[in-house]
Amino acid sequence: MAALLKNAVKEMMKEGKVALGMIARIARSGDIARIAKTTGHDFVFVDGQHALFSVETTGHIAQAALGCGVVPMARVRSCDDPDTQVLLDNGIMGIVFPDINTATEAKRAVDRAKFPPIGRRSVSGSYTMFDFRAVSTADAVATLNEATLVVCMIETQEGLDNVDAIAAVEGVDVIHVGSNDLMTSLGKPGQYGTPTHIAALDKVFAAAKKHGKIAGVGGDRNVERQVEFIRKGARFLTTNSDIAFMTAEASRVTGELRKALGV
Repeated sequence: MAALLKNAVKEMMKEGKVALGMIARIARSGDIARIAKTTGHDFVFVDGQHALFSVETTGHIAQAALGCGVVPMARVRSCDDPDTQVLLDNGIMGIVFPDINTATEAKRAVDRAKFPPIGRRSVSGSYTMFDFRAVSTADAVATLNEATLVVCMIETQEGLDNVDAIAAVEGVDVIHVGSNDLMTSLGKPGQYGTPTHIAALDKVFAAAKKHGKIAGVGGDRNVERQVEFIRKGARFLTTNSDIAFMTAEASRVTGELRKALGV
């Protein structure tokens, strides 16, 4: 059964390739998954922490993503978010847990996302990812435990201090730096690329490598620095949000028109 379902992003990262994701914040239909694919993204990251998504809308985006070959992921509100279960039962292939500060919180995240013996996730009677085919519980549990990505975000000084212990937790796949919150927590909001930011990233990269986990980076949208992060070991990267891409292109077009018209 494992051969019938794999997480393409997880497989890419195992091979040392970089997985690029678009954050969905305003899109409310499965179209965003197809746009993510067309624009060269490997996954779509539905932001359930900062945007107004219902679980049903997130599920519909997940269906479209599964159908077109983009991995659907969702950020939940915390490691204790009860929606984690229903999202994973209905198409989401990876959960991004924000603000993970301790190994205990990382374990709670794993418990939400993975079945026993790794976690404590409840078993459902059928799964979207198998196209609702009849699959034995044993095969479903083993396959989904392997395919589901657990991403723990480091966003505070406490999380940074405990990153080695967090990375050591069984079932955690990615240690992802939320640069916006981390730099704000460190008293340097928006100061990306500074020695403080780079030192924090290097510490996360080292912990991820030590424990055989994948390092990820988000928040800093400077392409030159993103390339440098990849060279240092990051394999999970969010490029930007649908809002940012839309406003950038809209601003470019209107700017060119007004310049051409002299207004």
